[in-house]
Amino acid sequence: MEAFKIIFWVALFIIFYSYLGYGILLFGIIKVRRLLGWAKPFEGNEEYEPEVTLFVAAYNEKEYLHEKVLNSKSLNYPQEKVTQLWVTDGSDDGTPELLKEYENIGVLHQPERNGKIAAMNRGMKYVKTPIVIFSDGNTSLGKDAVKEIVRLFRNPKVGCVSGEKRIYSKDADSAAGAGEGMYWRYESQLKKWDAELYSVVGAAGELFAIRTELWQEVEKDTLLDDFMISLRVAMKGKTIQYNPEAYAIESASANVKEELKRKVRISAGGIQSVIRLASLLNIFKYGTLSFQYISHRVLRWTLTPLLLLLLIPLNFVLAQNEGLFSFGIFSVLFWGQVLFYAAALLGWFLENKQIRLKVLFIPYYFFIMNLSVFLGFARYLKGKQSVNWERAKRGGTTTEAVA
Repeated sequence: MEAFKIIFWVALFIIFYSYLGYGILLFGIIKVRRLLGWAKPFEGNEEYEPEVTLFVAAYNEKEYLHEKVLNSKSLNYPQEKVTQLWVTDGSDDGTPELLKEYENIGVLHQPERNGKIAAMNRGMKYVKTPIVIFSDGNTSLGKDAVKEIVRLFRNPKVGCVSGEKRIYSKDADSAAGAGEGMYWRYESQLKKWDAELYSVVGAAGELFAIRTELWQEVEKDTLLDDFMISLRVAMKGKTIQYNPEAYAIESASANVKEELKRKVRISAGGIQSVIRLASLLNIFKYGTLSFQYISHRVLRWTLTPLLLLLLIPLNFVLAQNEGLFSFGIFSVLFWGQVLFYAAALLGWFLENKQIRLKVLFIPYYFFIMNLSVFLGFARYLKGKQSVNWERAKRGGTTTEAVA
């Protein structure tokens, strides 16, 4: 029984560390660094205003095209220094033809659909500017997005800058919208602390930029292009920085089913990334970057979901040995788990009944996140995840947005 207790406490610690402990540790480190005067922002050349390419890999984006083009042309950055480049491979809804009606927009198109990565690899050969900014066709950028991203490249140590993904908020959020919004608010704070410590661990595909000279082609079957591109830049000795003032806005998933579909793809890509970036696990070679990568990403995509599953039967055995209905530590923790998953089940029930109770969407979304890891792992092992991107159905939009 002592062995069970040791395994239980180790598992509980890792789970806590993965979701909350790392954030608490980061906060503590950042506070100490600030007190010691080690956290000094790099100002650089305030007049740094290079030419940039706004790169959009798009598949059948006719519905969003006009809004995206107008949004890109209204950004607060000298338009003569912004090149718009769209790669529309495989699109058959009139997207490339419509794009050609706009002035000063480069369009690369071929009828074959080989996936987003193939389109990016092909399109990057035509990028001539020192900075390339990647964005999705169905997202709107904040007015100062380009200006705020470019600002951080004043520091020569910065190789990649990630913007912030914001989720449209609705008056009566679904579990997908509420959960996704809360998740991104927490992730946003972690990214700020990660960047201040050393480097963000991966960029948001909705909006991120790299120095063009650091680009390297990515394997055609890559599932998380933004993650792989940005981490490989960091592995070259550069840092990934984060600026929440550079943001992209999109709607939340229409429902939890659509959100689960998206999360499963991300999870499958996470497993693939951990395998392909195996050398980044070497903390003796990559130091702080490895520590951040393991703490913020690897544990969540691998060990932690498995430990969550193990914790239930393990806790039950220990609680039963202690007295299932006693007030001992193991029985309290066991019934706490039961209550948490019951809340997740109730959240699912209320979601299906169109009853909005946001407090229950937190355990429900947490459950969906971890379920997606198992489904994503299974899909990756079966090799059934396509590299062709498929847009998840999104909910309606409003003018209010949350991170």
